[in-house]
Amino acid sequence: MPTYKVPAFLAELLHARSPSGYEAEAQAVYDRHVKPAADTYAKDALGNRLATLNPKGDPVLMLAGHIDELGLIITYVNKDGFLYFDTIGGHDLSIISGRRVIIQTAAGIVKGVTGKRAIHLMEEEDRKKVPKKHEIWIDIGARSKDEALERISIGDVATYDHELELFNGSIGTARAFDNKVGAYVVGETMIRLSREKKPLAAKVVSVATAQEEIGVRGATTATYLADPHIAVAVDVGHATDHPDCDNRKYGETKLGGGPIICRGANINPRIYERLVRAAKKLKLPYQLEADPRPTGTDARAIQMGRGGVATGLVSIPLRYMHTPSEVVDLEDVERCVQLLVEFAKGLDKGDYAHW
Repeated sequence: MPTYKVPAFLAELLHARSPSGYEAEAQAVYDRHVKPAADTYAKDALGNRLATLNPKGDPVLMLAGHIDELGLIITYVNKDGFLYFDTIGGHDLSIISGRRVIIQTAAGIVKGVTGKRAIHLMEEEDRKKVPKKHEIWIDIGARSKDEALERISIGDVATYDHELELFNGSIGTARAFDNKVGAYVVGETMIRLSREKKPLAAKVVSVATAQEEIGVRGATTATYLADPHIAVAVDVGHATDHPDCDNRKYGETKLGGGPIICRGANINPRIYERLVRAAKKLKLPYQLEADPRPTGTDARAIQMGRGGVATGLVSIPLRYMHTPSEVVDLEDVERCVQLLVEFAKGLDKGDYAHW
């Protein structure tokens, strides 16, 4: 297949290491690419980035995608210089060991590997168990606690050393598609809207939210600050087109099938209808997801902001969520940008999607 060209903005976001509460590298990428296209640009105490276009427009549309990712935080160093950690976000403990990691320190990066007792040294029953967090460590090649603490500090964070790689056309794998693709989509949408010749009715606030993985915290404060009438959260969603996934339980969505548009209690029905209408107008493929309760995304915080926000959710199909090698079709990412550009252009003054 022809080589797929990854947009520089997206590639840089995927390379950035940004566990929840430590989003500085991703913030810098967002600043560099999105700020020049914005009419106003702001940051806040939680680390959100808010880029505004057409500040006097009506209604106020907020687009939100989180820039934080999973990580490990160093909590203890033993006498022999091995590092112990807690997890940032929802890890599968069965896949942490045996990974190369990069630790961010005040003096720069330190490389290491996650280790545990080898299978040869386990009793038969132990081989069947998932190791607990305190039974896994990070080895940085130090020979003592003092040597380790000369290189790292308690509270430093680590991420898996897995970079973006395309392996079949536009299908690629990366450590943190969740949710660098969502942050890219909302930033790129605003960049493209800034180039439109026809004036927008809406004020558009594209927000790169912080700390989603530990409780949609950035979206909570950003919604209060932006005070939107309408919002769309952009995140990843489960592609259920792989073996050992029961569609009767988890629905049917696939990689390359287009953006996933959510329906349910977290979603304003008029926003859902307009997203579908925009997809049909552009003849974009799209998929549907049903969720009967608050979703596990920024949408759940945004909907309940201030006096309530007419909220939608668009997700990018992803396989192997919260693993070091998530898989996405980048064509779905591009389709999501196109969908949100069309959605924003279609908003009319004074229409707040109340029902």
